[in-house]
Parts: sequence; C-alpha cells; structure tokens
Amino acid sequence: MALMSIISVDAQAPTELPRLVVNILIDQLRTDYLEMFSPLYGEDGFKRLMSQGRYYSDVQQDFSPVDRASAVASLVTGAPPRVNGVPSLRWLSRKTLQPVFCVDDSRYSGHETAEKSSPNYLLTSTVTDELKQATARKAIVYSIAPERDMAIFMAGHVANGAFWINDDKGLWAGTSFYGSLPDWVTRYNAIENPAQKIAHAKWEPSFDNAYPSFLYYHAADAEAKAFKHTFSGNHRFHQFKTSALVNDEVVSLATYCAESTKLGTDYTPDILSIGLYAGTFNNQEPGTCPSELQDTYVRLDGALAKLITTLQQRFGQERVLFVISSTGYDASEGMATIEAGTFNVTRAAMLLNMYLGAKFGQTQYVEASYGNHIYIDKKVVEQQQLQLNDVLAESEAFIAQMEGVAEVYSTRSFAVGARTPELTLARNAWAAARSGDIIIDILPGWKIISQNNTEQTAKGHPYTSYPMFVLGPEVTPAKVTAATAATSIAPTIARCLRIRAPNASREPPLAIRNEE
Repeated sequence: MALMSIISVDAQAPTELPRLVVNILIDQLRTDYLEMFSPLYGEDGFKRLMSQGRYYSDVQQDFSPVDRASAVASLVTGAPPRVNGVPSLRWLSRKTLQPVFCVDDSRYSGHETAEKSSPNYLLTSTVTDELKQATARKAIVYSIAPERDMAIFMAGHVANGAFWINDDKGLWAGTSFYGSLPDWVTRYNAIENPAQKIAHAKWEPSFDNAYPSFLYYHAADAEAKAFKHTFSGNHRFHQFKTSALVNDEVVSLATYCAESTKLGTDYTPDILSIGLYAGTFNNQEPGTCPSELQDTYVRLDGALAKLITTLQQRFGQERVLFVISSTGYDASEGMATIEAGTFNVTRAAMLLNMYLGAKFGQTQYVEASYGNHIYIDKKVVEQQQLQLNDVLAESEAFIAQMEGVAEVYSTRSFAVGARTPELTLARNAWAAARSGDIIIDILPGWKIISQNNTEQTAKGHPYTSYPMFVLGPEVTPAKVTAATAATSIAPTIARCLRIRAPNASREPPLAIRNEE
C-alpha cells in the first residue's frame, strides 16, 4: 500500500498524515442533550468541537434494534450486524441453546479478571485491523473503555491491547488474546489503584451551587436537585461505570498510556481508541435522575477538554486527529409512564409450536426462544419433509395476530418481503447463525418477558439524533445537519490515514474538507 512507502523516509512523510488518531466513542451521547446543556460547557470541550471541528448533528444507524455491542461493532467495521456478525450483547448459541456473550472466548485467559475474551465473534475487519495490515503491524493500537465488549471491539483483531474496568476487582483488565498485560497498565493499577479510588469516590454536582436544570420537562422544579452517590456492595464497580466519574478514570488511563508508550512518536500512524459514557445512572429513566444526567454531560465536557488539550500539547495540534461519535442508542428503560401490556415470548413460542403441530403434524418445531427471537429446529422441518419458508410464513401469520405485536420478521420475509424502511432496519440487525429465525417487534410500552424471567420495555423506533465530530489537521469547521450514516465513520478514519477501509464497509467516507 501507499502508506508502506512513506514510513521509512522521514523527509517524504506527508505533513497532513496524523501521527495519532484518537477515536472516541461515547456510549449513548445524544444530540438533543448535547445541545441542551451547552450553556454549562467550558470553552475547550464540546464548544471547541462545535466551533473548530466538523460537526455532524444527525448520525443514524442503519439497523434496529441497537445496543452497545452491535453499535460499537458497526462503527468500527462500517458494516451492520447482518455482515459483521454481532447483533447484540448476547445471543443464543444454536449448538448449545445457551446464551453467548459477544466477546466471551474460553481459549484466552484474562489479566486481572477471570473473564476470558477475544473479538473472534466479529467476522469482518475493523479500521484498526486495516491500519495494522497497511503498516506491517508497526502501528500501535490501544483501546481503553469502561466495558469489556466496547474495549475489545474498538481494539479489533490485531491490536496491542484492550483494557476495561473489571466488575469484580475494579482494576483495569485485559485479555491474553492480545498478549501479556503491558507493564504500564500494571504500574497504573498499582500506583493509581482504581478500586481504592472508586471505594472513596463521591459523585455530587460539579457546581458548588445549584444551577438551572435544562431538563425542564423532567425536573419537578427549576433548580437541579442535589444528589450524592457513593459506590459500595457487590455491584459497586458496575454502578461506577454508569456514573459521570467513570470518564475521568478513562481519561486518566488514556493520558498515562500516551505518556508511557511510543504512541505518536514516529511517522507510522497509531490509533488510541477510547470509550466514554453519557447514559443515565444505573440506566434509569432520565426523569428519575435529571440532575445526574445533566451533570454527566457537564463532566463529560470537562473530561474531553482535558484529553484534547493534553494530547495536542504532547503531540502537536497538527499531528492528532480526533474522531468523536456516539453508539446511537438509549439503554434507559423506555416508555415507563405508558400503561401497556406484557408479551411473554416463551409462551408465544409454546403456542406457536402447538399451532405448527396442528398444521404440519405433531413434533417439536420450536427449538428455543431468547429475547424477542424464536428459533426453529431446521432438522425437524427437514425430517417432516417440509419447506422452511412455508413454516416461517405460517409462523409469521400466527404470531402477528397476538396482542402487543407490531411486526413479525423472519429469514423468509427478509428474502422476499417488500423493502420497507422498517424491514431494512430489521434485516440489517439480523446475523446468520446467531439471530433467531423469527423476530418479534413489540408495540412501544409493552414489556417483553423472556425465558430467563428478564423484562425489557419496548421503546419502539423513535427518531433521535446522535452526533459526530472530526477535529484535526485539514478539517474544515462546519456544522452538517444532513442525515449521516454511522457506517461511514470507519471509512472516514481510513481515508484520513490513507489506508483501505474495513473489508465489509460500503459507505463512502465523509467530506471533512470543503473542497471534497
């Protein structure tokens, strides 16, 4: 590749090529909240990104439903779950009929954790993989995020390391998939001792005095309510990772990484991937914690300002490219105030099996159910000498009559159904061998109960905007309000690095200069 020829000759290194790309992915960052809280920001965080960077205010995923894992996988590969193979945080294994976590891998032991992990469920290359390939693995790639799945998917398949806060120990952990735990992470755990910091942490409003609540439609009064949270008990580290304080800890390790490694010190571009958090405390409804959500954005602004300023001072303003984007979903419980019904997927699967038995002959057609997915036993269908599409068509028609069902999709309808926007979103979210054969879309406000007695309230598909920023050399400041595909982010980073886009990406890169 062209990039290979510029590495060895310093004098020929193009000045516009960044030495370090800082790819920041903020979990659940929303454009409406981002702009609502802007009067509370300082000058060097979001305001700087808006005034000096390329600001895309309406970034959208091309699949639904979206969760953290599927969003991150899509953003780093430039491809939806249908192609990259990661439909959700968990899915049902067709072999064992047991839930699978998206980065679990028993072959690779953990560092500072009992969790065994790898990115091997991710079927396509990431932008970090392509950089490693283009530079004969000379590029340095590290990933730092609060959660394991986020850190690993942002790292890709051939990174130097991925690190997350372990839920049991509260230390920065990693996986042997990327080799041994770097000495600088071990030193940080010993010197900074995140577990001890979390044990003594107190989350209170970042302003000394109460400040106006901009979530006026959530708050009961005009002033932000005082709050104070500490972290104790078995779930203290998980709670900490859903607080505003986690971003300061992530930025602390990221800064230490930049100081302790050779990131950005030669003409081979490197990538530092960073995951931050902008969701609600404990994934509550915004209306139950409006002051906390507001403070999360204020503190996030400060954490970004510190990170951007520190890295630009260290490497030079013209040598660092920042790409800041959002996972593009909302994990808080939705539609809680609407009195709706309850849809039991396990019961629906049992009724479906009875119906198929009456229609085609008694046997066990339904293999399992998980979440809003139902799995058909294809071997049984074949043994009964039936056509799978006939069974799926009958299943769709039967389930569609059940109360609370908005839409029913299957592999059959994905193949032959009319290409409506809703069908396209559902089809892109489906991953072969991991998703069910029948997917049930419940009406907004209905509770879904699955076999493991977990409940989830369906949110429907409300239109929500999510932001993206590009700040760095040769970027023309502008606000772009046109709808932007989230899958174009990875190709955009690749273009800035003069490398090939991830192997499954199809969107063209975004124009970050006026002349493009």
